[in-house]
Amino acid sequence: MTTALGISPLGNGEIGRLFGIAKCCFEAGAGWNARRVLDALTRDVVFVAHEGGEVAGYVALRPDRDRVVVEQIFVAPGHERRGTGHRLLEHAEGYAIAAHARALDIVVEPDNWRARSFYRRLGYVPVQDELLELTLPSPG
Repeated sequence: MTTALGISPLGNGEIGRLFGIAKCCFEAGAGWNARRVLDALTRDVVFVAHEGGEVAGYVALRPDRDRVVVEQIFVAPGHERRGTGHRLLEHAEGYAIAAHARALDIVVEPDNWRARSFYRRLGYVPVQDELLELTLPSPG
């Protein structure tokens, strides 16, 4: 039986849990920066995916003039390849359209070919070394 994936705004007390999951998975990676992760979790607009009572992932969004930037997107271990990343990006896209942004940008390391390929399949195009962009439709 498959449990439903729900996405909601960051809840009280979830920052520590999200940081712990991200640290566990990415601390050994070249791009890990604890301060950057904490800044995004405390400063940005964060939506959390839950599945079966567990954190399945999160997306941290930063409005920036006429665009919204995906500062971080994370799918928790055990929730990969189940549509969690797609759902979080769809949620981010809906948020950006509602905010009247003209584009949704995503920050991704230049050597993260797996992620870059995933985003390109979804219509994102490179605009800088670490930035891919999806042009959004106008609301209404």
